[in-house]
Parts: sequence; C-alpha cells; structure tokens
Amino acid sequence: MAFNKESKEVKAEMIIEVIGRPPEHLTEILNKIIEEMGKEKGVAVLRKKVNEPQVMKDNPEFYTNFAEIEVEVEEVLYLVMLMFKYMPAHIEVISPESITLTNNGWNEIINEVARRLHGYDEIARVLEVEKNLLERKLREILTQKKKEVSPTDNQNAEESIGKKESKKNKK
Repeated sequence: MAFNKESKEVKAEMIIEVIGRPPEHLTEILNKIIEEMGKEKGVAVLRKKVNEPQVMKDNPEFYTNFAEIEVEVEEVLYLVMLMFKYMPAHIEVISPESITLTNNGWNEIINEVARRLHGYDEIARVLEVEKNLLERKLREILTQKKKEVSPTDNQNAEESIGKKESKKNKK
C-alpha cells in the first residue's frame, strides 16, 4: 500500500438551483453558470441537464429551476472551490471510490476553506456595520422630523384620524 500516493481526478455530480422570474431567465442563467463552471481551472463539464422552470408552490410569483451537472476535476481542491463559488444544493462524488490525500493536499483544501470563510465573515461584518450606520441615520432623521412637526400639527393630525375612525364606526 502506497501511503504517499494522492488521488487526483474526481468525478462528481452537482445540482445547482435558482429562483426568480421570468422562467426563461432561469434557464439562461443556469446555462451561463454551467459555461462559467467549465472555464474554471482544472474543471471539465462532462454532462449537463437543465430542467424546465416550475412555479414555486409557496410563492406563485416566482419560478424555480435546477441543473444536474457532472464534472471532472483534476484534484479535490477544485471540487471544494466549485462548492464555494457556485453553492450547489447537492454534491455527490461518483469516483474514485476512495480518495487519498497527502498532508499537503489536506493543507491546500483546509486553507482554501479558511480563506473563503474569512472572506464571507468580512462581508458579513461590513454589512452589519453598514446596517447599524443606516439605522442610526434613520433614527436621527425621524427624530429631526418629529421636532419639525409643531404640537398643533400633531393635534390636527390626531383629530383628523379620530374623525376618520368615528366615520368608520358609524358605517
């Protein structure tokens, strides 16, 4: 048994899902995704099947569609990179039956995963800061608007609302 031999080529099947409208746009997007996937370093698209868009059961204004894509990658690292870039709903390794990696192979995969996770974490932190800034500015604007409205304006608005409510109750 050779402990230093590392498995290289990996065949896998992925399912990529999209949601949106119009339905023909979903098919177009899936085909573009598959085309881009085939251009990735170390990746070959062996087979693809783009299904017909379906109306979403929970939200009939939108459609859903998916593609089944069989790929062959030169090494496991490229499969991991596809996973993070295209976020498939499902991945199934077809072959080889057993995958052997050296420490260096594992290090490449683990470091790539860590790098991507740090990138996502940075994006999440930036969005959180921006959200907090927007909320603070909105509170400032609302506070300023409340100060601009005079007490008589508030009283007139309350009386107007009260009159509308009493008319509704009479009907």
